[in-house]
Amino acid sequence: MAEEDYAYPLRADWTTSEIVTVTTFYQLVEAAYERSQGVQAVELIAAYREFQTIVPQKFEEKNIDQEFEEASGYSIYRTMKQARQQDGQVKMKGTTRS
Repeated sequence: MAEEDYAYPLRADWTTSEIVTVTTFYQLVEAAYERSQGVQAVELIAAYREFQTIVPQKFEEKNIDQEFEEASGYSIYRTMKQARQQDGQVKMKGTTRS
């Protein structure tokens, strides 16, 4: 499991509603790694689409993914790749931290 003392990558110009949406997405990515049953792929993809309305630029999404991975050890990119490749549950293994 990831250490619980990291901060999510958030932007100062996001509204409270946008922060809630992005945080919900981050929590689902975490759950794909931490929950024994993982998360539903459809739920993760829906949350990712909402995330993309707040972060529509790919370069910004990549920056946020890198910040999130450095902080948590979890990859948004790899999680979403798996979610798109399968139906049902998404269960990620391990972390990217050493």
